[in-house]
Amino acid sequence: MVKYSIDFSHSSITFSVKHMMITNVKGVFDSYSAAIEADTLEDLTTAKIAIEIDVASISTKDQARDNHLVSADFFHADKYPKINFVATTISKINDQNYNIIGNLTIKDVMKPITFQATYNGHVQSPWGQDTYAFSASTRINRKEFRLLYNAVLESGGLLISENVDVTIDFQLYPI
Repeated sequence: MVKYSIDFSHSSITFSVKHMMITNVKGVFDSYSAAIEADTLEDLTTAKIAIEIDVASISTKDQARDNHLVSADFFHADKYPKINFVATTISKINDQNYNIIGNLTIKDVMKPITFQATYNGHVQSPWGQDTYAFSASTRINRKEFRLLYNAVLESGGLLISENVDVTIDFQLYPI
């Protein structure tokens, strides 16, 4: 098995959630780590993947909202500082697409989820480094992870959707 490291300047973990039922608020987690091992990244079925996200690193470009998100109303980062994902099964759909099934833990609630992942390719960088890229996405229901805060709008809708779209874009290199 080969271990891989994330090129953080070319990688991201982002999310999007419907706000007031009319627009999407997007955010990013700026601090995270991953343990990734595989016989080869050109076939993910042998991979071992574990990702750990620092909750307090959340950024939506609005400091007041970010402070609210790390408060007890949402993530309660003081008590639950990490979000974790550990892959349990990886199945190949075709040469570029996979289902990565694993356990997502938020606020000590663990639920199985499935990421739809795409192998974006392999190149050698101008500095001679083998580089691999992947994109993966999933949709979670935030209420299942005890992220319950919400408000009813005068129009009858909710301030924040229950569904959150999560996207991971990783550029990796062997270490």
